[in-house]
This record gives sequence, C-alpha cells and structure tokens, in this order.
Amino acid sequence: MTTDLSDYVSSRAAVLDGVRRMLRDAMKLRIELESIDPDVPLFGTGLGMDSVDAVELVVQLDAVFGLTLAGSPWVSAKLRTVNTIVDAIMELGNEP
Repeated sequence: MTTDLSDYVSSRAAVLDGVRRMLRDAMKLRIELESIDPDVPLFGTGLGMDSVDAVELVVQLDAVFGLTLAGSPWVSAKLRTVNTIVDAIMELGNEP
C-alpha cells in the first residue's frame, strides 16, 4: 500500500471512530462503537433516529467536525449513513 493510500485509510478510520463516538454520545445510543455499522441507515429501521435527532446531529457535526449542513440542499444525502457522514467530513479534510 502506498503512503498516500495508507494515510487516507488511517484518516478515514479516525474519522469513522469520531463519528461513531459522536453518535453514541450525542444521540445517547446504548451500543458499543464497533456495533455501529457504517452502512446502516441512520433513520427509520436502521439506528431509528427521528427528526429531532437529525437537528441535534447537524448541530453536533458542525461543532465537532466543522461540517455545516444547516440549510444545505444536500443534507438528506449526507445524513443517510455513517459512511456518508464520513465521506462528507473527508471531503472537507476535517478530522476530530
């Protein structure tokens, strides 16, 4: 694995861990970090989050990662899964 790819994988793993930790703490999820599947839907049958949780999630993403989604037309696309959140953070180059 090249150094750039290795750095990217390490950065992505750190962001994934940070997002999982933020979800567990801010959303008061009672599950282990590793149990949060990066591809599970955040809303509906996945983690079961609702619209109130969505507002808190947007606030936390801005506070913790500098990811501003309030008023964004892409907010629903960015908040589908943990992986879509990680992708958005990685695009900004922000880490926890």
